[in-house]
Amino acid sequence: MPVYKQKTIAKSVETSGVGLHTGKPVRMEFLPAPVNSGIRFQRMDLPDKPVIRADIDEVSEVFRGTTIGKAPESVNTVEHVMSAIFGLGISNLLIAITGGEPPAEDGSARPLIKLLKDAGIVEQDAVDDEIFLSDSFMVQDGNKSIYYRPSDKFEVTFTMDYSRQKLFQVKHFIFSDDAYENSISMARTFGFVHEFEMLREKQLALGGSLENAVVVNLDGSVLNKEGLRDPEEFVKHKILDLIGDLSLIGRRFRGHIIACRSGHALNIKFAKLFREKFNQYKRKNTTMMDIEAIREILPHRYPFLLVDRILSVDPGKSANGIKNVTANEPFFNGHFPDKRVMPGVLIVEAMAQLAGIIFLSLPEHKGKLPYFVGIDHCRFRKQVVPGDRLEMTATALRVRGNTGKVSCVAQVDGEEAAGGELMFTII
Repeated sequence: MPVYKQKTIAKSVETSGVGLHTGKPVRMEFLPAPVNSGIRFQRMDLPDKPVIRADIDEVSEVFRGTTIGKAPESVNTVEHVMSAIFGLGISNLLIAITGGEPPAEDGSARPLIKLLKDAGIVEQDAVDDEIFLSDSFMVQDGNKSIYYRPSDKFEVTFTMDYSRQKLFQVKHFIFSDDAYENSISMARTFGFVHEFEMLREKQLALGGSLENAVVVNLDGSVLNKEGLRDPEEFVKHKILDLIGDLSLIGRRFRGHIIACRSGHALNIKFAKLFREKFNQYKRKNTTMMDIEAIREILPHRYPFLLVDRILSVDPGKSANGIKNVTANEPFFNGHFPDKRVMPGVLIVEAMAQLAGIIFLSLPEHKGKLPYFVGIDHCRFRKQVVPGDRLEMTATALRVRGNTGKVSCVAQVDGEEAAGGELMFTII
């Protein structure tokens, strides 16, 4: 499983235009932000300049767009901006905006992709968390549905069906930064001629025009002179919107998202359930494990199971555990029996077993075996003797596919006994 670094931009950049629904002029500036701050909007036109987190818990409206915050301290139609940010893998950003809705641009995310790339995207010294579930689930509303099933990548299958306009498209998309930019970001928002009067009665689509939207006739033809940018532009824009809405989860994610006729309301319902299920999974997997629970994860058995208890584990990232060194350990019978000292290689093995738990606790590695393939910078600084409690910490440094490197430290009474970097493969 790859380890991602958080990202922000190198310098501030801005854009301006009119809001798709409000029709009002607005200026929007993207500014670099520190690690773990996430994506935030700041309403510069309001007296207190309130900051609104781009988060599913802040969603207040989902009709014809996704709104975060509560009026008047809100920002409407954030999905295109959020989709572009997610598409570039940006984790931290402050968006200063002088109105209640981002500029419509050309109705797609492509101008925003260019703007943010011009600002320069830089890695930060922190890990970008990724969420994943091992169980499938579904949300449904009438004939609309979103189904999740596990996958080792982020992929979307979207079925769009507007029977009245004879618009039916299905698209399978495997996410990567390049694939998003080249295939999805250019897709413009679209609407139907017969809906405009209804929308404007509701004070919506006031800024909509052929310059920032594809307008569709009842027969499925388009009014825009240049036509479509891509035969699949309609369904690709639905994927663009879905990614923007799911980005409000606030983390990278993996899994196959299978959506049928979904819109903003169901997207947000799905996103909330996804994060809730992940939080439940994480709480379950970060609790203390006794020896029986450890035996369910590690393949080792007496006399070579060298971890007695797991104090905490963050799957794929880190773990803390202990080994109680007793006088009746079988290796003491032959290893300096007159002056009993735990063999250094067994301390390393204990740390390696703890490192194995980090990755074997991930659903995709259940039932696999961890194999030691290398040791770097290993040092032994203190003898470990009967009666000692070996307290161990393992932290993932790099993971690529089924191989990786983990930093491990073992202490006794707060003093380092051994430490090093261990390489492994899982098969």
